Amino acid sequence: MKIDADRLNDNSLEDSTTSGCTASTGFTLTSFSGQKVNGVTTINVLANRSGASVAESSAGSGNIAETDFVTLPAAYRPPANVDTIWGNGTNDGEATVISATGVILLRTTSGAPGVGTGTNIRVSATWVSGNT
Repeated sequence: MKIDADRLNDNSLEDSTTSGCTASTGFTLTSFSGQKVNGVTTINVLANRSGASVAESSAGSGNIAETDFVTLPAAYRPPANVDTIWGNGTNDGEATVISATGVILLRTTSGAPGVGTGTNIRVSATWVSGNT
């Protein structure tokens, strides 16, 4: 495909969805949206921690047990693993989007609360997907 000025300036929406994302055990999905524009995919997920809190493995370490957050729909999975950030407004940490399965894993925490019961967790990520 030849890239020209018209193609570079065409930011029309190729695809979008608000369905197909499923919450993992211990989470309740609040909202999901995905968009594809010019070969770039963006996802936004909001889910509530409905299960038990996920605490640091040892105080001050920032480590938590890798916790499945949600599974993305097949058409909205990255071609390779993508690292991003999760947050709840007062705490955050690293998350990884696993390309093969679409599972988003919560991997670390920046604060002692970890992933508390009743908190709303947000994950947003963008990657080059080569949409066609």
